[in-house]
Amino acid sequence: MIRTFAVTNDHKLLEDIVLDRLNDSNIKWFWIDFETPNEGEMMVLKTHFNFHPLAIEDCMHLLQRPKLDYYEGYDFFVLHSLNQNTLFPEEVDVFVGKNFIITFHLSPSPEIVMVRQRLKEENKIQRKGALHIFYLLMDKIVDEYFPALYKIEDDLNEIEMKDANRNLMEEVFGIRSQLLKLRRTILPMRELLYRILNSERVIIPKDERAYFMDIYDHLLKLSEMIESNRELTNDLRDSYISLNSDRMNNIMKTLTVMSSIFIPLTFIASIYGMNFENMPELSWQWGYFGVLGVMLTVGSGLLISLWRMGWFK
Repeated sequence: MIRTFAVTNDHKLLEDIVLDRLNDSNIKWFWIDFETPNEGEMMVLKTHFNFHPLAIEDCMHLLQRPKLDYYEGYDFFVLHSLNQNTLFPEEVDVFVGKNFIITFHLSPSPEIVMVRQRLKEENKIQRKGALHIFYLLMDKIVDEYFPALYKIEDDLNEIEMKDANRNLMEEVFGIRSQLLKLRRTILPMRELLYRILNSERVIIPKDERAYFMDIYDHLLKLSEMIESNRELTNDLRDSYISLNSDRMNNIMKTLTVMSSIFIPLTFIASIYGMNFENMPELSWQWGYFGVLGVMLTVGSGLLISLWRMGWFK
């Protein structure tokens, strides 16, 4: 589907006009949105606008890395919006010229719908021009990164309040996977904004530059949030490993205490369990109780020695 918006010299918004009318002298600037276009609509990029074949090829083949390409008369941008359900990026391609902006996306884009609605409702946006529409689109795309990251932070805060166990660690590793997905989307977008702001070929008026700087600041904040949350997952993982090691040490200490006490007792019992006929203690009337007394004394002595050594602290 192709949607067209055009603003006249007297700042009136026209919708769904035919492409041939876009060259009229009373059209100040226009925006064309290609939403899930069919093959015939895709060919309009070549037949009507005569865009560079490489730029058109980038539109057809997903998923390109966020980037900026310079062409005569326009700049070509690849942006990544975020699918809130899967956290995978979805490509939005943008052609920006002096008096036009053309957006191309093979899947529905909620961000473009929001910007389109604002264009219809706010007259001041109609007066701004195509570059401001590009800013609004980028700003909305970046803003939609925050909810997913805030949800991850809430999940991590809940995990911190729970006792560590295997199921909890599976949740932590799941969150690390989500953070990695976000990182793969946000960092390239941050690099793209840095390139836009520092490019001599992308002309951004002084009054618009502050808006793009604000988007870059948001991307810096998002990057810092991702890294801090990744560090938190590392801390949770290390705490789980340390806790498991401590539990294992306590178990091994208990087993060692039991073994240390029963090894000499087993030695004594094994001696008197031998079947020799000439063992002097075998015919002693109080021999059984005497051996039990020796075993009790040895066991108690070892237990007291281990306690004094601090094994039970």
